[in-house]
Amino acid sequence: MKKKVVILGGGTGMSTLLKGLKEFPVEITSVVSVCDDGQSTGRLREEFHTPAVGDIRKVLVSLSETEPLVEKLLNYRFNTTSDLNGHAVGNLLLVALSNITGNISEGIEALSKVLKLKGKVLPLTEDNVTLVAKMKNGKIVRGEHHITESHEIIDKVYYEKEPKISPSVIQSLLDADLIVLSMGSLYTSLLPNLISKTIIKTIDKSKAKIMYVCNMMTQPGETDNFTVSDHIQVINRYLGKRKLDVVIAHEGYIDKEMLQKYETLEQKDLVELDENKIKNVKLLKDNYATVTDGVIRHDVIKLASDIFAYLL
Repeated sequence: MKKKVVILGGGTGMSTLLKGLKEFPVEITSVVSVCDDGQSTGRLREEFHTPAVGDIRKVLVSLSETEPLVEKLLNYRFNTTSDLNGHAVGNLLLVALSNITGNISEGIEALSKVLKLKGKVLPLTEDNVTLVAKMKNGKIVRGEHHITESHEIIDKVYYEKEPKISPSVIQSLLDADLIVLSMGSLYTSLLPNLISKTIIKTIDKSKAKIMYVCNMMTQPGETDNFTVSDHIQVINRYLGKRKLDVVIAHEGYIDKEMLQKYETLEQKDLVELDENKIKNVKLLKDNYATVTDGVIRHDVIKLASDIFAYLL
């Protein structure tokens, strides 16, 4: 029987992880945070009062077994002078299907059949949630894209109103053999899955091990100057009685010119592996870095292979 892996996250980090993991014999359930409110997603949320669909689209594409042309279609953004400008086709499809079926979960399920997914995709909630951040200076910022753009030091994040978690999400966590907290934006993609009291109580009841795949690069406005142990400390603060069991972290050479480019153009630095400060957690370290189209990414097959090996 295949091991059951539940991934919590959102955005590019989660979709990157899934591209590798779907090649291994595991049963995947992806739980996607739905608080994104920028660009196409934000406009659709405002107009149709729907949960955020942008990150869901990315995850669906990553798990899809259909032709590459379908991926291009779903990610295609209109470039026009009309109201369609900037909208991604996949976002529009998800909103349309949620209206047809009655909710976003059934809309995802309908599109999943067309895309022949190697796994299941679940929204964290059906609610139209608003992410709020309290900054170290006491300032309160509402809305995910406003939080990212504020470039203030974040003290904590929470929901404006406690969301109702989808029952299928709760059941998947209880049935899981491994819960993976995905790399990606720490405060605006990953932690939105952990600021629900229901999720924390469910994780505490689950018998699954809890794994975190640490980011390789810092993110301006969210994790400036963060080390691996800083990421661990923040996540454990949001978790309940149960804390992280295992952390996967990058250790190895990355081209200095590439790192300089990141620092200069994007204000991003390599996340230092400060192993001496990491306690009470199993550490899996390797050189996971690969450069694709001038962008530093995790080697998805190496990463997924280590996750799968941990399950054995």
